[in-house]
Amino acid sequence: MELKAGMTLPLRKTTEKLLMGPGPSNADQRVLRAMSEPMIGHLDPDFLGIMNETRELLKYVFQTENELTMAMPGTGSAGMEAAWANTVLPEMKVIICVHGVFGQRMTDVASRYGANVVVVGSPMGRPIDPADLQKAIKDNPDAKVVGIVHAETSTGVLQPLEEISKMVHEAGMFLLVDCVTSLGGVEVPVERLKFDMTYSGTQKCLNCPPGLAPLTVSPRMGEWISKREIPVKNWYLDLNMIMRYWGEDRFYHHTAPINMTYALNEALRIILEEGNEKRWERHWSNARLFWKVLEAMGLKPVVEEKYRLPSLTTYYTPEGVNEASVRKYLMDKYSIEIGGGLGELKGKIHRVGLMGVNSNPAKMALLTVALCDAFNAHGYKCDTGAALEVLSGK
Repeated sequence: MELKAGMTLPLRKTTEKLLMGPGPSNADQRVLRAMSEPMIGHLDPDFLGIMNETRELLKYVFQTENELTMAMPGTGSAGMEAAWANTVLPEMKVIICVHGVFGQRMTDVASRYGANVVVVGSPMGRPIDPADLQKAIKDNPDAKVVGIVHAETSTGVLQPLEEISKMVHEAGMFLLVDCVTSLGGVEVPVERLKFDMTYSGTQKCLNCPPGLAPLTVSPRMGEWISKREIPVKNWYLDLNMIMRYWGEDRFYHHTAPINMTYALNEALRIILEEGNEKRWERHWSNARLFWKVLEAMGLKPVVEEKYRLPSLTTYYTPEGVNEASVRKYLMDKYSIEIGGGLGELKGKIHRVGLMGVNSNPAKMALLTVALCDAFNAHGYKCDTGAALEVLSGK
């Protein structure tokens, strides 16, 4: 289409879809309404008040009193970039635990900032074995940081961190944690387990559009960053400057994404109203019910139950069934999105997100009917009635 000045383009139409993949998730209507509030300046006293409140709400969700808590501009990947950019010095040795695609991304980002990366790995679909990490710590006592993914979005593994946190801190190292797919859906015990650098994203269990990366830094890590002699190589994500904008100085660093901050503020208010513990329990109870539904459908889970993430469930697609074709069927007929596999699991699995407002029995029932229809249409026999009976608790 050739565009010319003065043209009136056709009205843009976007179909509402049920986003039950690995993210983004559907935003609450209150969040979308908040985004439409009037634009004000990023140094306006009213906006600074919203920033202050947002920081306190983030502390609540992160379960921390860290003063260095904020929402970085950018998606969850910007949170990862900020975490490593501010932590790494050239030739610094770091240990990164890789049990999926996002652990692999950690190694890529840290390496680009000059880190000497030691990898501790496990197969996709399995958590990191603490014994393997303990050996890496013993063999590399000069390492400064251990990075790990709490909720691996590529596999649906929820990594236990109690034992790992203890061994990392006993070795005098910093613990850097990716909780992009866990924050707002399961407990992220920043204070209790002494996470030193923790980042997330807004578009998963927080039910907010993508565009901000919640981040919190321990006082110990904050002091280390403030005293580093080599400047942070990423100017835009330099916490030494950004912390002054979010702190009392209100030092101008960048123009904040004002309406996105409105949205995050409202999303966090919704979580406060429900309460952390009730929200976590809702995610767990709905996930366990959905796992029984999948069992009734004869689908094999990727992750052993004791390591499954409630906000993201993965299962192998049946033999002979084209997983991408099933996903297309769901989108074309039902306007439902689920995810396919990444890395070595590409073409082999589906990833289903039960995040925030989408961790909901009614939406799970709709997805169950649609999935059974899609599998039946692709030659895999699925008893819709039996699956729905499980969902209803009969």
